[in-house]
Amino acid sequence: MRTIAQLALNGIGVWLAARLVPGIEYDGGVLYLLLTGLVIGLINLTVKPIATLFSIPFIVLSLGLFFLAINGAMLILASLILEGLSVQGCMPAILGGLVLALFNWVVRAFGDS
Repeated sequence: MRTIAQLALNGIGVWLAARLVPGIEYDGGVLYLLLTGLVIGLINLTVKPIATLFSIPFIVLSLGLFFLAINGAMLILASLILEGLSVQGCMPAILGGLVLALFNWVVRAFGDS
């Protein structure tokens, strides 16, 4: 049940990023949001740890700010896989990754209490 909730939250985060960040566009319904959440969840489960491992020097030098670039790259990768998600450039990807990270952080903060 928790996995389905996380997929739905990833989908809501993408919807929120598309609404807040110019350059990120989303076309689709609720089921496509769930599919988007699934794809982002799979990317974060498989690709993101590898990218983070190879980026440790950059993460240390930037005092953790390079995580924003990693999140943006994962969002661009999701847009390459999904036809209904469009990320137009590096800055919208980084801002969209920031929106997703903040949204997940807020949800976890209220979910743990």
